[in-house]
Amino acid sequence: MEIQLLCSEGRHEKLPEKYERPESERPRLSEVCAWDNVPIIDLGCDERERIVKAVGEACKSYGFFQVINHGVSKELVERMIEVGKQFFGLPLEEKLKFYSDDPSKTVRLSTSFNVRKEKFHNWRDYLRLHCYPLSNYLPHWPSNPPSFREVVSNYCMEVRELGYRIEELISESLGLDKEYIRKVLGEQGQHMAVNYYPPCPQPELTYGLPGHTDPNALTILLQDLHVAGLQVLKDGNWLAVNPHPNAFVINIGDQLQALSNGVYKSVWHRAVVNEDNPRLSIASFLCPCDDALISPAPPLTQNAYGLPLSAPIYRPFTYKHYYNTFWSRNLDQNHCLELFKNHPP
Repeated sequence: MEIQLLCSEGRHEKLPEKYERPESERPRLSEVCAWDNVPIIDLGCDERERIVKAVGEACKSYGFFQVINHGVSKELVERMIEVGKQFFGLPLEEKLKFYSDDPSKTVRLSTSFNVRKEKFHNWRDYLRLHCYPLSNYLPHWPSNPPSFREVVSNYCMEVRELGYRIEELISESLGLDKEYIRKVLGEQGQHMAVNYYPPCPQPELTYGLPGHTDPNALTILLQDLHVAGLQVLKDGNWLAVNPHPNAFVINIGDQLQALSNGVYKSVWHRAVVNEDNPRLSIASFLCPCDDALISPAPPLTQNAYGLPLSAPIYRPFTYKHYYNTFWSRNLDQNHCLELFKNHPP
């Protein structure tokens, strides 16, 4: 059976064959535990040292954390969720104006992850948008619903500022100048994925997204408050990250793992689906500019006199090279960053 253009269209009493994973690759939902110790960092705290320390501990031990009092207005967050739901509620012919299975498209509606290459499909439809600079991309975004461009552009700007703040905190937590990461990443690109996971007739047989790490620098995720789905790999076990009110989930991407020389981890995470309810999530990605040269920060591998502290784990690479390599593979293959390790002498 060929994949439908969108898995959210039509009624499904049974999971289509192309979505059904073999026994060894299924999510084993009964073995997943809720995780109550997810780091929650209050960015409204007056003690910057305390915030920096908490960010460093979370990045090192977990690879992700949640932030509250983050500066993105609650009203804007609610409008963003609503406009996302409205888009996926449009008639099929309206949505299909944006359909493409070409990952290079800057505005595209698609399904699964990479339908051209993957063997098994994922129970997800998504609208992917390039967001920076806004003036380049906004005219090509959907104009239906009518408020889409206004709401999404405002959301993108506020989330970008939040991302910059978090990058500064991560820099400081590594003992680097607070501008270090931003300088290395250059004029950062920004993407967004508005993810829609429709009700699934057999959620134990498939994924919304299988386990993966993110190829970018930083991910800022807005979870559905009413339907959980995010799971994170911790100490060999998959743990459910339940939504926290007025919070964003922040996770370290592959670029920051490389830049930190492996001190901070790009966390493996996945999305599972629900039998009864749809789920919407909105992921915003900050990415190095294409020609940014990513390598372990020298202050982490050598002292002020140029003497070695620890060997660089990763060889230098451009973000464009990394991103193209990532998209040429299946999402659930081994960590793409492994391909960029220095070989031992």
